[in-house]
Amino acid sequence: MSKRSFQQHLDPQAGPKRILSLDGGGLRGVLSLAFLKRIETLLGEQAGAAADFRLSDYYDLIGGTSTGSFIAAGLALGMRVDEIRGHYFELGEQVFKPEWFNRGLLRARYDSQRVDAALRKVFGERTLGSPDFRTGLVVLAKRLDSGSTWVMSNNPKSQYFHATNRPHTIPNRDYLLSAVLRASSAAPTYFQPEKIAVTRADTANGAAAVSGEFIDGGVSTVNNPALQLVLAATVGGYGFNWRMGEDQLALTSVGTGRSSREHGIATGLDSVVALHAVKALRSVLDDCEDLVEVMLQWMSDSPSARCIDRELGDLAGSYPGAGPCLRYQRYNVLFDDEWCRQALGQEFGRELLEQLALMDKPGNMARLEEIGQAAAARLVRPEHFLAA
Repeated sequence: MSKRSFQQHLDPQAGPKRILSLDGGGLRGVLSLAFLKRIETLLGEQAGAAADFRLSDYYDLIGGTSTGSFIAAGLALGMRVDEIRGHYFELGEQVFKPEWFNRGLLRARYDSQRVDAALRKVFGERTLGSPDFRTGLVVLAKRLDSGSTWVMSNNPKSQYFHATNRPHTIPNRDYLLSAVLRASSAAPTYFQPEKIAVTRADTANGAAAVSGEFIDGGVSTVNNPALQLVLAATVGGYGFNWRMGEDQLALTSVGTGRSSREHGIATGLDSVVALHAVKALRSVLDDCEDLVEVMLQWMSDSPSARCIDRELGDLAGSYPGAGPCLRYQRYNVLFDDEWCRQALGQEFGRELLEQLALMDKPGNMARLEEIGQAAAARLVRPEHFLAA
């Protein structure tokens, strides 16, 4: 296999292009790592270079939200999945240590300084402009003070990478990678927001420096960032300018587990207005993730497409144009008894699945990894991927 350089990965003329998208989901990212290990093994075998193969050799753009951004950054720097797994388990044990007086109401449940220290231990003082990236990287976060979703990349052609025509704007290339990842994973109630300086003071015009307040990108439409990554890769404003088409663009999307959407009728304590509002908000976020899958299945040729509902089905052949806009694979686990029986041939029981669906329990990681490995063995197939 002939490896592409960083410049070739981003070059729109060097195709076809391949995107890897990684969902947010807290420590359930262990499931993503299990799928990624299977993908890394299959692609390494296809390339005839299993011992030296990295996912950064195959994918031209790797992007993620929250926990997915941490994994994406490691992969874009050329780490193997097992190396990231080691960092991931260590980070989970270090960071998710609740104190009895922290309940996420008056102060965050977990110490954000531990997250920052853990990220700096792995990524050091690298910035988005560091020269050792092996492929494209995109990190998604929500800037709360301006109400906007930020697409932060290491693409030198993106508008804000150099910011040469905006003398007081701090260019994206100077953003610390650890700060960007902390911003993407600053889930409300779990961690404090991350502040990143975005403009310097303009003393001539009396304008003060500005810092943006960032929270987890999952508190937006991009907890599943796959559709946003397709937009970033193909819409001119982001600087990639890649072409669409079934033979031009391939997308692999990896989830962190999907909780059951069946909440039932609100009765008793669940009908209290505040609790009912929380349930409704979660439902809206679930709807955003569902819409991402609907749009991508509608646009693509996807052998792994799932049945959305009885009306939509899996949208096979329902392209918005004359043919598919891209190839698309989606891998995920559903924390549902029936799905586990049919897809994995295993039964776990509803109570255990509800526990495994929690995002902040280090004790779940080993079991989640086992489930992810079983799902990956059944769902990820060699024919799903373009020839390396």
